[in-house]
Amino acid sequence: MTTIDGNPFDLSDHVAVVTGGGSGIGLGMADGLARAGASVAIVGRTARRLDDAAATLRTHGNPVLPVVCDVADEQAVTDAMARIRDEFGRLDSCFANAGVRGKFTPVLDTSLEEFRSVTRVDLDGVFLTLREAARQMIAAGRGGSLVGVSSLGAFQGMPRQPAYAASKAGVTSLMDSLAVELARHGIRANTVAPGWFDTEMTAAGLADERFSARVLPRVPVRRWGAAEDVAGVAVYLASRASAYHTGDVLRLDGGYLKF
Repeated sequence: MTTIDGNPFDLSDHVAVVTGGGSGIGLGMADGLARAGASVAIVGRTARRLDDAAATLRTHGNPVLPVVCDVADEQAVTDAMARIRDEFGRLDSCFANAGVRGKFTPVLDTSLEEFRSVTRVDLDGVFLTLREAARQMIAAGRGGSLVGVSSLGAFQGMPRQPAYAASKAGVTSLMDSLAVELARHGIRANTVAPGWFDTEMTAAGLADERFSARVLPRVPVRRWGAAEDVAGVAVYLASRASAYHTGDVLRLDGGYLKF
């Protein structure tokens, strides 16, 4: 039987990467990781947003590295992961959270380019991010944790959002494949599937009174998710406490799918 000495949630000797870490769910994850003691690299496309987020995260007293990168660009992702390794010495966990929703378009009116504009970020970008993180982890020989951020759209139909739903379902299956293939390297892989969270991406929909009246009563905890609701899960998945936890989907939906 394996025992864990000390606080298993202590991340004071840990390097975490969060894509889309400048706002919303990604920033909530990064904040939880920084509070637990981790050095954190936040990756995104907007320098100013990353700099503002980094300033907030640094108040926890740990190193924070903002990295401008488009996760749909293969070379940019490779370079970003190498830069993080050079800065911090290694990668211990990687949260592939960056994503876009795209337009709300009926499937018959959705062009292939519009479809791919979403999957390029939400699926290809997750694959590239985690592939490069895994390469760094295997080279370091210390194992690690890979996390793909999916959505309830992976489990229920989303009209007028075929690319988003397909991407999120693909992320869930990708994580299962990584969990099986990379376990021999001490790398675990899990999916986090948020429900209805109050973020910049969902702000317009949640502000619609008709939408709110239809959806919120179906959330048993009777509120939208907030960025801080993902912090504890991020710390758990990064930490030694989850050393035997892999190939799973952790739903953060306030009970929505059970009601």
